[in-house]
Amino acid sequence: MRTLVGWHVEMEFQEEGDRTRAAAMVRLSDGTEIRGHGNAQRHHSDTEQLRVGEEISGARALMDIASQMLQKAHTEIDEASGRKSHALM
Repeated sequence: MRTLVGWHVEMEFQEEGDRTRAAAMVRLSDGTEIRGHGNAQRHHSDTEQLRVGEEISGARALMDIASQMLQKAHTEIDEASGRKSHALM
C-alpha cells in the first residue's frame, strides 16, 4: 500500500492545578489548518497523574478537530454535488 498524503498534527498541553488544557492543530494537504481544544479536570480525590489529564484533554481536542473536519468535508461535498449531505456523527 502506498501513502498518498500525510497530515502533520501538533499538540500542546498546559497544566494548571487540577486542570489540563490541550490545543491541537492539524495541517491538511490543501494547506488548511484546523485547530481544536480540549479540557480535563482531575477530581479532588484522585491522585495526580499528568498523563491521564493529557490523554483526556488531548482526545477531546482531537474530537473537536474531527468534528470540524467532517463539517469541512460535507461542505465540500455539498458544493460539488449541489445537494445536502449528512454527517454520520
